[in-house]
Amino acid sequence: MPVCTPTSVILDAMTQDRIRNFCIIAHIDHGKSTLADRLLELTGTVLKRDMKAQMLDRMDLEREKGITIKLAPVRMDYKGYQLNLIDTPGHVDFSYEVSRSLEACEGALLVVDASQGIQAQTLANVYLAIAADLTIIPVLNKIDLPAADVERVGAEIVSLLGCKFEDILQISAKTGMGVENVLEHVVADLPAPIPRDSGVTRALIFDSYYDDYRGVILYVRVFEGAIKKSSPITMFATNAHGIALEIGALKPQMTAGTSLETGEIGYIVTNLKSTREAKVGDTITLTNNPATEMLPGYRDVQPFVYAGFFPESNEFYQELKDAIEKLSLSDSALQFVPENSPVLGFGVRIGFLGLLHMDIIRERLEREYNLELVVTNPSTDYQVELLSGETVDIQSAADLPDPARIKEIREPWIKGEIVVPQDYIGPVIQLISSKRGLQNNISYIDKRAMISFEAPLANLLTDFYDQLKSLTSGYGSFNYELDNYRAEDLVRLDFYVAGDIVSALSIMVHRTEAQSLGRTTVEKLKEIIPRQNFQVALQAAIGGKFIAREDISAFRKDVTTGLYGGDVSRKKKVLAKQAKGKKRMKRFGKVDIPAEAFTVMLKRD
Repeated sequence: MPVCTPTSVILDAMTQDRIRNFCIIAHIDHGKSTLADRLLELTGTVLKRDMKAQMLDRMDLEREKGITIKLAPVRMDYKGYQLNLIDTPGHVDFSYEVSRSLEACEGALLVVDASQGIQAQTLANVYLAIAADLTIIPVLNKIDLPAADVERVGAEIVSLLGCKFEDILQISAKTGMGVENVLEHVVADLPAPIPRDSGVTRALIFDSYYDDYRGVILYVRVFEGAIKKSSPITMFATNAHGIALEIGALKPQMTAGTSLETGEIGYIVTNLKSTREAKVGDTITLTNNPATEMLPGYRDVQPFVYAGFFPESNEFYQELKDAIEKLSLSDSALQFVPENSPVLGFGVRIGFLGLLHMDIIRERLEREYNLELVVTNPSTDYQVELLSGETVDIQSAADLPDPARIKEIREPWIKGEIVVPQDYIGPVIQLISSKRGLQNNISYIDKRAMISFEAPLANLLTDFYDQLKSLTSGYGSFNYELDNYRAEDLVRLDFYVAGDIVSALSIMVHRTEAQSLGRTTVEKLKEIIPRQNFQVALQAAIGGKFIAREDISAFRKDVTTGLYGGDVSRKKKVLAKQAKGKKRMKRFGKVDIPAEAFTVMLKRD
């Protein structure tokens, strides 16, 4: 996270016509962060000796994965202009954060990789930018690569935006070629903030995080009025009250000032204790002179992917709980409740915005807090309508009420878009169909096809993205948004190990898929669970009906090795004694289930 510079520099108020607020939008790995690095270098915001790759990506995870997880604003000065840049995440899980960042800007740089062309997340972000009425400057990056196809990708951008080919800026962010031209166009083509004067102050929170030493720090864009240091402030959505302890801009370190004026982007250090009090998209106003209306577009972000997190040993449960509480202070989307499993012991069930969000939280818990974790198969939430008329939300199959009381079960469906080269349309439609998806429409952008479809979210949670990449030789890209809940013929599929139900393995599944999924899963469990001294039965069941079974054969110890010669009845007697012992062991023996068994459905093929 940013660290405040020891000497606080007073920021000069800038006239509004000299301010340019813009962001960079692109698909993952199209060069957003590298372009941001060059802009910082060219404007002298960061000295060359202090420069490092992915300057605005402050987490180790971001550098390793090559993606932006947490957005970062930075203020640059160029030829007398104040340029405020927001480096946004490119992954679908964080699309709400991207939409709030776009609201804070007047323009956007649309960066497209000259070798890969337009991808699904590029399209999604372009639609968000158009909805936010932003001026878009198209930028073609990585033109120095041998695989770059400037003509083809340029034609894709022209057909998407309706601009002229000569309007597309051709650059190489890595070498710095053409980046100066980008700055010139930002100053010349992007509009200045529109002045508003209603006599009140309103500012949009487009990001917030928790600092262990300073409390909650907000990244804001002031739309009208001004926020001065030490002003009492109020959050509209949460009605939380705080004080602006420090105000300033990021250059890219925190540089303190006296106020943030209309049109400016900066940070506010508050005395709030959790980001739940100051959520992304909320509106800040002054407590002494409050506004009556909040800025449009705020919504409460709800998680829709859930997984159980358990420590490897129960003695570390408190450490896991403390670690998640600390992470939730700076991530208001993270929701969790305690969970207890007969096999895994005490743990926590956590809600996420998507699978990448879950992956990031898991890695942070393991790295930053040195925890060894067992993570159960991710699932989504379901709406269960009972015969009494009551509707219950469940996040785990184990919470499903008695089937005799259930009228219907509704599962979440998504609207998705897949962008692929035209040669791969057939295999992709087959993949959508295999996931119970419905293909709606196919449109074409030059030599690429965009396939629109609807599908149940639960079927896309596990290996859909991997299968898509495999089928399309890595060219396919995928974007989605939650649509609605639909009533389907859903059942709970339970798994038994040695006659005991393992509730952590239970999943909700469509009745037509239960048989094949049950059979596949018990076959995988047979490979993972080690052999015992007695035979172990692995079974899949719906209610009281078993639909699949595999047996793990017992170790066979040759108890007759010590017998030499003599009558055959001696051997039979010893073998009968062994069989009797195994029978008894089967009744009382316990099977140790390894941690991998609980993620067996993450990779189904």
